[in-house]
Amino acid sequence: MSRPASFSIARDPLPDHEQKQTALCYLNEAWAEARHEGVDGDCLAQASLFTALAELVSTYGEDAVAKFAEGLSARVRNGEFSLSLAKQ
Repeated sequence: MSRPASFSIARDPLPDHEQKQTALCYLNEAWAEARHEGVDGDCLAQASLFTALAELVSTYGEDAVAKFAEGLSARVRNGEFSLSLAKQ
């Protein structure tokens, strides 16, 4: 997953959907490793949400993220985050 510090490849940025897929793969690997080390799934979920929201706030600001978060309850109820229905 990591490269030697002296080795870097200059390339064009990936399209947004490819970046999201790549990020999801990295997060799934990190999640599996943490679970293997005994970290509870609920703790991982809460830490992940905190980290994600903190990143969004630093990028877009508190008001924009608060507005985004207001819409999450409806999305959860609509099943967008249920694993059997997730389309990632």
